[in-house]
Amino acid sequence: MSSPSYSAVLRTRHAPGAFGAALLGRLSYGMVALSLMLAVTDATGSYSVAGVVMALFGAASVLLSPARAALIDRYGPRRALPPMALAYALPLAALAHATWQPGASGLRLGALAVAAGACTPPLGPVMRTLWSALIPDRALLQRAYSLDGVAEELLFVTGPMLVGLLVTFSVPAAGVAVSAGLVLAGALALAFSPAARGAGTAAPAAAPAAAPVRRNRMLLRRAAGLRHAVLAMAALGLSLGALDLLVVAFAERHGQGAAAAWALAALSAGGAAGGLAYGAVTWRSSGRTRLAALLAALGVALTAAGLSPDVRVLVAFAGVAGLFVAPAITTAYLLADESVEPGSRTQAGAWANTAFNAGTSVGMAAVGLLVDRLPAAVCFAVAALPALLAAGVIAHRARTLRPSQRRASAQAPLERT
Repeated sequence: MSSPSYSAVLRTRHAPGAFGAALLGRLSYGMVALSLMLAVTDATGSYSVAGVVMALFGAASVLLSPARAALIDRYGPRRALPPMALAYALPLAALAHATWQPGASGLRLGALAVAAGACTPPLGPVMRTLWSALIPDRALLQRAYSLDGVAEELLFVTGPMLVGLLVTFSVPAAGVAVSAGLVLAGALALAFSPAARGAGTAAPAAAPAAAPVRRNRMLLRRAAGLRHAVLAMAALGLSLGALDLLVVAFAERHGQGAAAAWALAALSAGGAAGGLAYGAVTWRSSGRTRLAALLAALGVALTAAGLSPDVRVLVAFAGVAGLFVAPAITTAYLLADESVEPGSRTQAGAWANTAFNAGTSVGMAAVGLLVDRLPAAVCFAVAALPALLAAGVIAHRARTLRPSQRRASAQAPLERT
């Protein structure tokens, strides 16, 4: 019997429309960071103000992500996503208006950035929850998650290119305005797609009205698989955030600053190739075992990258490292999904997203303190350390599971330890 294909994923009833809508909205996320940075810099003439505005926007988005996902799980995407998207798009539109001409107030821009970031619609977690509802077969679901991850990676490559095209013909604020329109159109199309009908409303009406943050913390405490997925995503974020900065520093030290783009492109290309190949294989090992192996392989590739004699070798190692990134992210999302009840899947995906995004910011900041003080090889080894440590923790847990627990983990939709 042949393995399910990617075409089988796209032939799933109601999947293409929902997936297309989600990608349309998520294209906004590939554009908004660069657009906002350019627009604020252009309007204020200050990189420091732009940095503060971006930090406020990112912090509000990351820190409140689990709470927004809890609202999706509680009320369903059809009821929760439209007002959330509107509350996100309106401050973005206001930011576009405020930055269209020079002289914008930094205080006003910061307030609007916080308002927008606080309401960022969790389109990625919602789509992964819909994949899980549409595709009960785990092997086919793996392919769906892989396809989703590769498509998202490509959006974050395409988005900045579109911003560059917009800036060529208009002011940077136009990119912010387009981002607002994309997310509103995509979120509304996703919320009212047939796939979203009845999704996320599995919670009983008599459920206690606990605060979303407290419910999220309880979920994280109860589901061991989710904790390991969050650990893996945080480690990936730390390692990859550090790598982004290290690649730039390495290229500049070798007098080829522009070549950093090639290394980052190789990382993305490797991720796309690795994600598609990984999703096409039917794996017999447990998710924890695969996740540990992928993290360890990434750590080894990053350590080896630090020994590169020149930029060309670094580009090659970046491509090799990328082969393990998308598979690791796919496996972490699968582990999070299968570790919680259906009514909590959006929250589980949001926890994984939050861990990755927070890890990326911390990793970049931490390695920034080291890059001018330590040799490149040491800095790359430090970047590899989170992935290697997380691999060890997850591998140890996979070995200590009893055979009956392994079978239950593979068969049951909920794991609590």
